[in-house]
Amino acid sequence: MSWPWIVLLALALALVVAAEWRRVSGLVGLDARRARDRQRRKASLKLIRTEEEEFAESVQRDLSSLPTTKERDRS
Repeated sequence: MSWPWIVLLALALALVVAAEWRRVSGLVGLDARRARDRQRRKASLKLIRTEEEEFAESVQRDLSSLPTTKERDRS
């Protein structure tokens, strides 16, 4: 290959990289690495329930299990 063909090939390669830069940087760029690291950290998180949440749920269960009567107002 002569040098003009090498130059044309390099220009074509640069044009393709410039046209696809958004997609390429989204896959291998710094933001993509941060997103992967964040996703990995989020996967290892564990939900901790507080006593207030447990108490509220137990109150809801107790209230729903109470017997109800269908009394009509006597006016």
